[in-house]
Amino acid sequence: MIVKMKKLRVIALEEERERLFDELLRLGCVEISEPDDKLADPEWTALLHRRTSSLSQRKAELAEADTALAAIKKYGRTKEKALHLRPGVTQERFLSDEAVTEAEAASREINDELKALAGLQSEESRLLTRRAGLVPWEALDVPLEKAGTAHTVTRLEVCPAGVSLDEVRAELDASNLAAVLDEVSADKQQRYVCLLCLKEEEESVQELLRPHGFSVTAFTGTTGTAKENLAQIDAQLAANRKEQTVHTDALARSEDARDKLRLYADRLTTETNREENTESLLTDGTILFFEGWAPAERMNEVGKLLDGCSCAWEAEDPTDEDTPNVPVSLKNNWFTRPLNMVTDMYSLPSYKGVDPNPLMSFFFILFYGIMMADMAYGLIMILISLVVVKKSRPNGPTMRNMMPLMGYCGVATFIMGALTGGFFGDFIPQLLKLINPSSTFEMPALFSPLNDAVTALVGSLVLGVIHIFFGMGVSVSMKVRRGQVMDALCNEGAWYLVFALGAAAYLTGNKIFVIAIIVLLVLTQGYGKEGLIGKLMGILGSLYSNVTGYFSDILSYSRLMALMLAGAVIAQVFNTIGALTNNVVGFFIISMLGNALNFALNLLGCYVHDMRLQCLEFFSRFYEDGGKPFRPVGIQAKYVDIVNE
Repeated sequence: MIVKMKKLRVIALEEERERLFDELLRLGCVEISEPDDKLADPEWTALLHRRTSSLSQRKAELAEADTALAAIKKYGRTKEKALHLRPGVTQERFLSDEAVTEAEAASREINDELKALAGLQSEESRLLTRRAGLVPWEALDVPLEKAGTAHTVTRLEVCPAGVSLDEVRAELDASNLAAVLDEVSADKQQRYVCLLCLKEEEESVQELLRPHGFSVTAFTGTTGTAKENLAQIDAQLAANRKEQTVHTDALARSEDARDKLRLYADRLTTETNREENTESLLTDGTILFFEGWAPAERMNEVGKLLDGCSCAWEAEDPTDEDTPNVPVSLKNNWFTRPLNMVTDMYSLPSYKGVDPNPLMSFFFILFYGIMMADMAYGLIMILISLVVVKKSRPNGPTMRNMMPLMGYCGVATFIMGALTGGFFGDFIPQLLKLINPSSTFEMPALFSPLNDAVTALVGSLVLGVIHIFFGMGVSVSMKVRRGQVMDALCNEGAWYLVFALGAAAYLTGNKIFVIAIIVLLVLTQGYGKEGLIGKLMGILGSLYSNVTGYFSDILSYSRLMALMLAGAVIAQVFNTIGALTNNVVGFFIISMLGNALNFALNLLGCYVHDMRLQCLEFFSRFYEDGGKPFRPVGIQAKYVDIVNE
């Protein structure tokens, strides 16, 4: 259900701000909204202004804490388990400053170590680059700063590996140029050459070499031979890496502060949320004013808190004009709550709309089970769900909802697998036949998707009709509650009758039902249109859009059969390939690898197609989206669990 909200207006003393926000954090059910309309009012602008906050500082501190945690994860010697329970922390401990000081110091120290390490790594990269440039010249026993004599010049040249130095030397001789080319080294890409020539002929020599791809290399500021410089660089690299080890060891030892830093990061996340809300306050330095939203069911707690902080406040139901701005919070039971994940991925319902989770929960889980339809796959899904939920208590709304939803879908998958006789496809019959070639064992099944594809298709389309009709019924209910009775009767109500009369005409062959359908459409599909032409166009447009729409929508449900059949066929193919080895071990390995691939593909594929049926075929009948998520001022914890004191 969609939680009913109350609109709050609060005036408090500025001196009570810290206490008020501390209490709001603990309560966790009041959202502070933007006061833009008030700022546009000259009277308010003259009295109040937005309050400044330390949001940028909190964000910077949070970034440093996250960087410190990432460093511990990278350099720490103790690797955490993939699944682990988050520590429980009381609200009082979470909001106290006892551990913050130590964690803040640890964060600063780790970030200082990271900066020092980054500087050393940057220096190492520079040294390695310089070393790579000197290595090709290691055999040259001439100081790199030596540019020649009074009458000669020495140049270090690089040319492509494909250049023939003998041909270049021949060209130099033919040009009567006094120059010597001495190859120092070569690799797959380049040749490294030392050029010696007369000063007055250097320009002519370079002109001759340039077409062959020669270019001059210079080591500015370098003295001594390449070999001597390489020895110096190697010594510097050794010292650099030794110093890096000191810093990485220090970072590894800092893993003792991991838990403190996590608590600190969660605290900073909460403080960041608090400061974001602080920026929405209006103040004149003495009093502060804010508007917000709170669930109607918790107004007693909110009122008690505000009265305790000496606030003047009022709460009222949102008006129709407020509807687009009212935040939406969904309240569901243990069974339908995991479907919040689907709604969040699509779009939250409008505040005046309807919560779709209780309506689609049964269909979503059923459709997923039909498409997956394998007992073994269902058991794996149930096991994953139980292990993850029990071992790690997933954090975040997505993971908290995903794991239970996987478990529910796993139950449906197991049941449908039992009805269709699937256990890793036909793994058991194939295995028994491999052990005993005379075995004729078959898994008991109500029907087989491979042998009864038509039955599966018809069943899928029937489920589609039920699903769409249910959505139409929800739309009728919403319209009736809003007083749009004629609209409901002339749209969904009329098409209910069209389908009923069509079925009667098909079963009896009586043309009177066809005539009744025509009369019904003429009387209802022009509703709301003005004039004869308008009503005629309304009838024709409605007839075309609804006939094609219902046909294509119902046909979309054939994917239930298609994915069920595809999964069974892929599993059977891999089992058959494994059986060709005529070896139990080979059969098991190939079958399990194939089924693992099939399971992974279907785990995602069935979810995507199930989402499509819900969001496009079902939601289109009644769903009004566009709701804004309810984001109250409260404790936001990623690494710890807040427990009741």
